[in-house]
Amino acid sequence: MLDSELIQRAQAGERKALVEILRQLETPLYRTAYYIMGNEQDALDATQEALLKVYRYLPSYKGDAMIYTWAQRIVTNVCMDMFRKRKKVVFMEEDFVQEDYHAGKEIEKGAIISDLKQAIRRLPMPQQTAIILRYVQDYNYKEISEAMNLPLNTVKSHLFRGRKQLQKWLSEYQEGGDYLWRMKK
Repeated sequence: MLDSELIQRAQAGERKALVEILRQLETPLYRTAYYIMGNEQDALDATQEALLKVYRYLPSYKGDAMIYTWAQRIVTNVCMDMFRKRKKVVFMEEDFVQEDYHAGKEIEKGAIISDLKQAIRRLPMPQQTAIILRYVQDYNYKEISEAMNLPLNTVKSHLFRGRKQLQKWLSEYQEGGDYLWRMKK
């Protein structure tokens, strides 16, 4: 957990404190970038760019939002900028390949995870980001609102619409009986 004393020391120029902050932010930022970008290389690029921006703008961080929320806003914006620059759709890589035909349940589970990632990637960017921050990063509505720089009700609307669309796209898993696909509210 990043405390205010560590942040103040980093803002004052203490290298060890800055390195500790960047180290603690790296994994959550990468996780968000991976879900948004859809592949490892782009996620690594986005994470690196976001960490550089955290480093560059940390002296101006005022503490209005939690530092994790502030950093999530940075990585989300970096990812959106990368998409704008490319102006093309990036498809998720398949990261589950299994040759063992006796591992039916694991293959089925992997297929569901892959389908879920694909479905999330098909959502409009604001819904996708809200879903990722809520269900991957486990942020509450207020933290998502701060990270996305949107009003709370807009965040709730993005989450509601995103969940409804994902439920529609993934309804075959509910009907199949083996897996009940539900998202927490």
